[in-house]
Amino acid sequence: MKQKVKFALDVISNYNVDYADVRLRQTNIEMIRTYNNVLKNVRNDDELGIGIRVLINGRWGFAATPHLDEDNISKTVKRAVNIAKAAAKIEQKPIILTKEKAVIDTFKTPIKKNPFDVSLSDKANILFNVYENAKKVKKVKKVDGYMYFHRIHQQFGNTEGSQLENDIYMSGSSYEITAVGDGSFETRNYQMFPKSKGYEWIEEQPLEEKAEELAEDAVKKLTAKKSPAGKKDLILMPSHLSLTIHESVGHPTELDRVLGWEANFAGISFATTEKRGNFQYGSDKVNLVADNTLEEGLGTWGFDDDGIPGQKWHMVKDGILINYGTTRDTAHYIGEEHSLGCNRADSYASQPINRIPNLSLMPGKEKLSLDDLIADTKDGILIDGRGSFSIDQRRYNFQFGGDMFYEIKNGKITQPLRDVTYQSITPEFWNSCDAICDEDHWQKYGVLNCGKGEPGQRMQMTHAASPARFRNIDVGGALNG
Repeated sequence: MKQKVKFALDVISNYNVDYADVRLRQTNIEMIRTYNNVLKNVRNDDELGIGIRVLINGRWGFAATPHLDEDNISKTVKRAVNIAKAAAKIEQKPIILTKEKAVIDTFKTPIKKNPFDVSLSDKANILFNVYENAKKVKKVKKVDGYMYFHRIHQQFGNTEGSQLENDIYMSGSSYEITAVGDGSFETRNYQMFPKSKGYEWIEEQPLEEKAEELAEDAVKKLTAKKSPAGKKDLILMPSHLSLTIHESVGHPTELDRVLGWEANFAGISFATTEKRGNFQYGSDKVNLVADNTLEEGLGTWGFDDDGIPGQKWHMVKDGILINYGTTRDTAHYIGEEHSLGCNRADSYASQPINRIPNLSLMPGKEKLSLDDLIADTKDGILIDGRGSFSIDQRRYNFQFGGDMFYEIKNGKITQPLRDVTYQSITPEFWNSCDAICDEDHWQKYGVLNCGKGEPGQRMQMTHAASPARFRNIDVGGALNG
C-alpha cells in the first residue's frame, strides 16, 4: 500500500502544484440485523481505493479510483489536477492552508479480538439470546437486533513529507424491544454506544442480561401516564445527552458551517466567529471538551485526513464559547496558525470535510451522584436514551424526545411517563444547566451515522457526559401536544 502512495506522489511531482495529498484506504463494514430469532440481514461492505487531492492556485482538485495499477493512478492524478485548474478560473477567495510540520507515524486502535475474525453464528447468537430473554416478559412481540463493525486501514502521504498509517476499529450493538397491548405498542432500546474497540467490547456489555429489564420497561410504557406539559426540570442521562451535544454543540461549532460554507443537513450556525471568547453558550457549570485522543472514541483516528495528529481543546469553557472544530483550510479564518485536526472523509472516494470531533460534556467538579441529583429535584423528568429530534437552520431552536421517561416529584421517581418531548433554544438550554454528576458517572456514547455534505457522507464520533440537570425547560407530549 505504501508503494502505491509513493507512486502517486511521484506522479504529482511532475505537475506544478502548491500542495497535494494521497489517501489509500481499505474499509470493511459488517452490519448484522436480527428479527426475534431469525437472521434478517447481513451486509458486508468492502472497498479499496485511492483518493488524490491537489491544491493549485488556491483551488482544490480531487479525484479517486478503485483501480490501483500505475496507469489508472496516473490518470487520476491528472484528473485531480485538471479539476483544480478549472476551479481556479472561478473568482473567489483562494484556499489557504495552515503551515504544519511533516509527520511520520502510525496509529492503531488497541484491540484484543478482531471482530472480523469472529463467526457470524457467534455474533447472531448473542442477539438470539437477547430475544429469548426478552420474550419471557408477557406482551413482548418483537425484538430487532443490530451489530456493527467497522475497520479503516489507511496510508497517507503528502507533498510536505508526511507519511502516516491509520488502522482503526469500531464495534457496537443495540436492540429494540416492542411490547403490544391495550390497542397500542411501545418500544424500549438498548442504546447503541459503540466504541473504538475490538469484539471484546461486545462481550463486555450486558446485552443479554439487560434484555428482560428493558422488556419490562417497554410493557410499563403501555400504561404509562402521557407527558405533562409546561416547565419542568430535566435530568438527562448520558445516553440521551450524547445526541443533544451532537446537534446543539457539535454541528454549530464546525467552522465550515459557522463560515457559511456548509448548509446541508440543517443549515449553518448561530455561533458565529464574533462570539468567540465572549458568548455565554452555557452556565459556568458547562465545559465541553473536544478530544480526538479520547480512549475508545470513535473520532480517535490518530491523524485526520489533513494528516494532523489528534488533539484536545475546549470548545466551551466555564460556559463561554472558546473555539471551533477546524481544518487546514478553515483555521486561518479565525486567526489560528494551526489546524485542530477535524478534516475527515468517509471513503477513499470522498473529499475530506470539516467534521465534529469527539466532543464531551465534562463531569461536575464536586461529588454528586445520580441519586443525589434526583433527591434535589422537586418537579422534574428523567430522560434516558435517544428519540426523535429536530433543529432549525441555524442550530438554534430545537426539540428532542427520548426512549424512557420517569416523573420526579419531591426528590423521588414516582412513575414512568411516555411521549415526552422538550423544546428550547440552544444557549438558553445550556445556560439552564445547574448541576452535573461527577466523573464516576461519566459515560461515552457514540454516533455512527452523522450525515453531512453533498454528496452526503457519514461519519462517527463519541460524546461522553454524566447525568446533568437543566432547569425550567418547556416540556410537551410528542403525541398529545
